[in-house]
Amino acid sequence: MVRPRKHAFRMTKPSTNLWCACLATVALVAVSALFAQRTVATGQSAFADPQLTTTKDGTPDFLRLDSPADRAAFRQWFAAIVEYEALRPAAELPAEINDCAALLRYAYRGALHAHTQVWLDENSLEALAFLPSVKKYAYPHTPLGPALFRIRPPSASENPKSAFAEFADARTLVQFNTFLVSRDVRLALPGDVLFYRQLEQNSPYHSITFVGRSQLLKGEDADDPILVYHTGPIEKSPGEMRRVQLSQLLQHPSPRWRPVPGNGNFLGVYRWNILRESN
Repeated sequence: MVRPRKHAFRMTKPSTNLWCACLATVALVAVSALFAQRTVATGQSAFADPQLTTTKDGTPDFLRLDSPADRAAFRQWFAAIVEYEALRPAAELPAEINDCAALLRYAYRGALHAHTQVWLDENSLEALAFLPSVKKYAYPHTPLGPALFRIRPPSASENPKSAFAEFADARTLVQFNTFLVSRDVRLALPGDVLFYRQLEQNSPYHSITFVGRSQLLKGEDADDPILVYHTGPIEKSPGEMRRVQLSQLLQHPSPRWRPVPGNGNFLGVYRWNILRESN
């Protein structure tokens, strides 16, 4: 049987240490009570970072684009990136764009990125260098780093760093990162997203980006807006990018893809939460 070793603790100035310990205990109890009172009074975690203030849609204020100029810049970049990916040769499409939600994530990050010459060269987007950039912040330099997408319902006591992620599927994007504008496609603006729910498919949620008037091709009918989407995998093929005009989509051979109020599969026109204007 091995006897446990005895640890000798050298007590130095016992009265002073005891007094410090008592003070620390009292201070801790007081602080805990203060934080508890704040939590009860406000309904929010007292440990929440004041910079992470969110509105009811769960978007932190530091991510929301407050100025009209920034909102316009985001729209231009988002719509241009989506359209550019549809126009470039299929072999040059970034590997990460493999379905409709991947296209949204790619364009969203790109629209918020610092559009340096190096970044333009690396992403083969030199053709978009003429567009103005968002000024408020540049991806990935945010308090949440590269985690731009909310992945769960907002909660008063949540830790924002665990509520946002780099990945979000189509369902998560429509539920937690956008808001419904209308089921009338005529009210869509460049950068808005048309969402569908096709229950007969394995992946029911799908998206189509409203580009509006092309920023890249001249001479097209300005009264017939452009829309772009990725089909996602089709049987054994990886799918493809498609660029269509609104008139074509309204006459789609399959009525379930027509963006009209009478189509129960069409959820409506949605807008990114960061573009929501304050009342």
